[in-house]
This record gives sequence, C-alpha cells and structure tokens, in this order.
Amino acid sequence: MFDTLSDRLSGIFTKLRGKGRLTDADIDATAREIRLALLEADVALPVVKGFIANVKERARGAEVSQALNPAQQIVKIVNEELINVLGGEGRRLQFAKQPPTVIMLAGLQGSGKTTLAGKLARWLKAQGHQPLLVAADLQRPNAVGQLQVL
Repeated sequence: MFDTLSDRLSGIFTKLRGKGRLTDADIDATAREIRLALLEADVALPVVKGFIANVKERARGAEVSQALNPAQQIVKIVNEELINVLGGEGRRLQFAKQPPTVIMLAGLQGSGKTTLAGKLARWLKAQGHQPLLVAADLQRPNAVGQLQVL
C-alpha cells in the first residue's frame, strides 16, 4: 500500500518540478490528485479532508510564494503534513525492568499486525534483544505459518 501511494505521490510531484511559479489552479490540481491517491490507499475521508485543507492553506501562504523553488516547497509541505498525520515524532520502546517485555498488537483483520510483529522482532534482534513471537490468532489458519516465514 505504501509503495503504491509513494509511486503516486512521486508522479504528482514530478509534474510540478517543471513549473517556475505555481498558480492556485496548480495547487488545486495537485491537491485533487493527492486526495485521490490517499483515498485509493484507503485513508479515511475525514483524515484526507483535513490533510488536504492543511496542505492547501500552507501552499497558498507566503512560504511558497517567496520560495526559490515552489515545487520543492510543496513537496516539503506534503512531507511535513504526512509526518504530522501519521503521529509526528516516533516514540522509544520502554522495556520492562524485569524481562520479558510484552508487546501486544491489536487491530482489524488484514491491517498488518503479523507482518509488523515480524518486522519488529527482526529490528529488536538487530538491537541485541531476543524476541519471541507468539501466534495467538487461532481464527486464521495460516497465522502460525506466516510468523514462521517472517
């Protein structure tokens, strides 16, 4: 999903790079394409509306009109707003004083919990920890197999 969204956003920004100045029509067209890309990536409509409103507001502001390269400034604005929507800065994991540290992942079916667990375990192993994954999803037949592959 993120690869597809990344490709779509890259294509949108490529169109902007050739422009010396950005008009309101350019900003609106870019916002429309970004909106479509986010909606196709299953981002919730209220999140998309707020995101696009923030991008448009900042893109029409003084920071873009006085920038040397407005297209790069738009890319910067979209990047900062995406970081903001996704939760801002990352947080550090807090490990228990007495091992083990238990991390529970919860979410809807198909939201990537098992994949995230595998990636998290790999990252923790690279950090010098000894992760242990427990397949507690008894409803999905291949959950254990997926964890073994990951």
